Amino acid sequence: MRIVGIDCGTERTGFGIIDSDGRSHDFITAGVIRTKTSQALSLRLKQIADELEKLIAKYAPQAVAVEEVFYSVNVKSALKLAHVRGVALLQAAQAGLTVAEYSALEVKMSVVGYGRAEKSQVQMMVQSLLRITTEFPSFDASDALAVAICHGTRGVLR
Repeated sequence: MRIVGIDCGTERTGFGIIDSDGRSHDFITAGVIRTKTSQALSLRLKQIADELEKLIAKYAPQAVAVEEVFYSVNVKSALKLAHVRGVALLQAAQAGLTVAEYSALEVKMSVVGYGRAEKSQVQMMVQSLLRITTEFPSFDASDALAVAICHGTRGVLR
Protein backbone atom coordinates (compact mmCIF):
# COMPACT_ATOMS: atom_id res chain seq x y z
CA MET A 1 0.00 0.00 0.00
CA ARG A 2 1.31 3.45 -0.87
CA ILE A 3 0.95 5.88 2.03
CA VAL A 4 1.45 9.63 2.30
CA GLY A 5 2.36 10.81 5.79
CA ILE A 6 1.81 14.49 6.53
CA ASP A 7 3.36 16.54 9.34
CA CYS A 8 1.26 19.71 9.31
CA GLY A 9 2.63 23.20 9.89
CA THR A 10 1.86 26.66 8.58
CA GLU A 11 5.50 27.49 7.82
CA ARG A 12 6.69 23.98 6.96
CA THR A 13 4.46 21.03 6.14
CA GLY A 14 6.43 17.84 5.91
CA PHE A 15 5.41 14.97 3.63
CA GLY A 16 6.72 11.47 3.28
CA ILE A 17 5.64 8.74 0.90
CA ILE A 18 6.31 5.05 1.44
CA ASP A 19 5.16 1.70 0.14
CA SER A 20 4.33 -0.71 2.94
CA ASP A 21 3.06 -4.26 3.31
CA GLY A 22 2.65 -3.87 7.07
CA ARG A 23 6.06 -5.32 7.97
CA SER A 24 8.44 -3.86 5.44
CA HIS A 25 8.48 -0.24 4.30
CA ASP A 26 10.09 1.22 1.19
CA PHE A 27 11.03 4.88 0.88
CA ILE A 28 9.57 6.69 -2.14
CA THR A 29 10.12 10.39 -1.44
CA ALA A 30 9.95 13.03 1.27
CA GLY A 31 10.19 16.77 1.54
CA VAL A 32 8.81 19.98 2.92
CA ILE A 33 6.25 22.44 1.62
CA ARG A 34 7.55 25.82 2.75
CA THR A 35 5.37 28.92 2.93
CA LYS A 36 6.26 32.55 3.52
CA THR A 37 5.35 33.87 6.93
CA SER A 38 4.80 37.28 5.33
CA GLN A 39 1.82 35.92 3.36
CA ALA A 40 -1.74 35.84 4.63
CA LEU A 41 -2.77 32.52 6.18
CA SER A 42 -5.33 31.97 3.43
CA LEU A 43 -2.63 32.14 0.74
CA ARG A 44 -0.38 29.82 2.71
CA LEU A 45 -3.21 27.29 3.07
CA LYS A 46 -3.88 27.50 -0.68
CA GLN A 47 -0.21 26.84 -1.43
CA ILE A 48 -0.18 23.81 0.87
CA ALA A 49 -3.41 22.51 -0.70
CA ASP A 50 -2.06 22.95 -4.24
CA GLU A 51 1.21 21.16 -3.46
CA LEU A 52 -0.53 18.29 -1.67
CA GLU A 53 -2.88 17.92 -4.65
CA LYS A 54 0.13 17.64 -6.98
CA LEU A 55 1.82 15.06 -4.72
CA ILE A 56 -1.31 12.93 -4.57
CA ALA A 57 -1.73 13.11 -8.35
CA LYS A 58 1.94 12.26 -9.02
CA TYR A 59 2.41 9.40 -6.53
CA ALA A 60 -1.12 7.88 -6.49
CA PRO A 61 -1.27 6.77 -2.84
CA GLN A 62 -3.99 4.56 -1.39
CA ALA A 63 -3.96 6.22 2.05
CA VAL A 64 -3.07 9.41 3.86
CA ALA A 65 -1.90 9.49 7.48
CA VAL A 66 -1.89 12.71 9.50
CA GLU A 67 -0.80 13.46 13.03
CA GLU A 68 -3.55 14.67 15.37
CA VAL A 69 -3.39 18.22 16.74
CA PHE A 70 -1.41 18.55 19.93
CA TYR A 71 -1.19 21.68 22.00
CA SER A 72 -0.08 22.54 25.47
CA VAL A 73 0.05 26.27 26.06
CA ASN A 74 -0.30 28.03 22.71
CA VAL A 75 -3.90 27.66 21.58
CA LYS A 76 -3.38 30.12 18.69
CA SER A 77 -0.68 27.88 17.19
CA ALA A 78 -2.92 24.83 17.62
CA LEU A 79 -5.71 26.58 15.71
CA LYS A 80 -3.39 27.44 12.82
CA LEU A 81 -2.16 23.85 12.79
CA ALA A 82 -5.77 22.67 12.68
CA HIS A 83 -6.33 24.79 9.56
CA VAL A 84 -3.45 23.01 7.80
CA ARG A 85 -4.79 19.62 8.93
CA GLY A 86 -8.16 20.59 7.49
CA VAL A 87 -6.54 21.34 4.14
CA ALA A 88 -4.70 17.99 4.19
CA LEU A 89 -7.87 16.08 5.11
CA LEU A 90 -9.84 17.87 2.40
CA GLN A 91 -7.26 17.07 -0.28
CA ALA A 92 -7.28 13.41 0.75
CA ALA A 93 -11.09 13.29 0.73
CA GLN A 94 -11.28 14.97 -2.69
CA ALA A 95 -8.90 12.32 -4.04
CA GLY A 96 -11.07 9.57 -2.53
CA LEU A 97 -8.32 8.35 -0.21
CA THR A 98 -8.58 6.63 3.13
CA VAL A 99 -7.45 8.94 5.95
CA ALA A 100 -5.96 7.83 9.26
CA GLU A 101 -5.08 10.05 12.19
CA TYR A 102 -2.56 9.21 14.89
CA SER A 103 -1.43 10.92 18.07
CA ALA A 104 2.22 11.88 18.46
CA LEU A 105 2.45 9.21 21.15
CA GLU A 106 1.17 6.50 18.77
CA VAL A 107 3.61 7.58 16.05
CA LYS A 108 6.61 7.56 18.40
CA MET A 109 5.62 4.23 19.95
CA SER A 110 5.24 2.69 16.51
CA VAL A 111 8.55 3.93 15.15
CA VAL A 112 10.83 4.20 18.19
CA GLY A 113 9.06 2.08 20.80
CA TYR A 114 9.03 5.01 23.24
CA GLY A 115 6.24 7.59 23.32
CA ARG A 116 8.40 10.44 24.58
CA ALA A 117 11.17 10.01 22.01
CA GLU A 118 13.03 13.09 20.78
CA LYS A 119 12.78 14.21 17.15
CA SER A 120 16.38 13.09 16.54
CA GLN A 121 15.53 9.57 17.79
CA VAL A 122 12.49 9.43 15.50
CA GLN A 123 14.59 10.60 12.56
CA MET A 124 17.27 7.99 13.25
CA MET A 125 14.72 5.16 13.40
CA VAL A 126 12.97 6.38 10.23
CA GLN A 127 16.30 6.29 8.42
CA SER A 128 16.97 2.79 9.73
CA LEU A 129 13.52 1.38 8.96
CA LEU A 130 13.53 2.83 5.44
CA ARG A 131 17.20 2.04 4.82
CA ILE A 132 18.01 5.68 4.01
CA THR A 133 21.71 6.53 4.13
CA THR A 134 21.45 10.30 3.71
CA GLU A 135 20.34 12.77 6.38
CA PHE A 136 17.07 14.62 6.12
CA PRO A 137 17.22 18.39 5.70
CA SER A 138 14.53 18.83 8.36
CA PHE A 139 12.59 17.01 11.05
CA ASP A 140 9.37 17.85 9.18
CA ALA A 141 10.09 15.30 6.45
CA SER A 142 11.24 12.58 8.86
CA ASP A 143 8.21 13.21 11.11
CA ALA A 144 5.93 12.82 8.07
CA LEU A 145 7.63 9.54 7.17
CA ALA A 146 7.17 8.40 10.78
CA VAL A 147 3.42 9.03 10.48
CA ALA A 148 3.36 7.01 7.25
CA ILE A 149 5.30 4.16 8.88
CA CYS A 150 2.90 4.21 11.82
CA HIS A 151 0.00 3.78 9.44
CA GLY A 152 1.84 1.10 7.54
CA THR A 153 2.32 -0.96 10.69
CA ARG A 154 -0.91 -0.08 12.53
CA GLY A 155 -3.27 0.66 9.68
CA VAL A 156 -3.82 -2.99 8.89
CA LEU A 157 -5.23 -3.41 12.40
CA ARG A 158 -7.84 -0.68 11.99
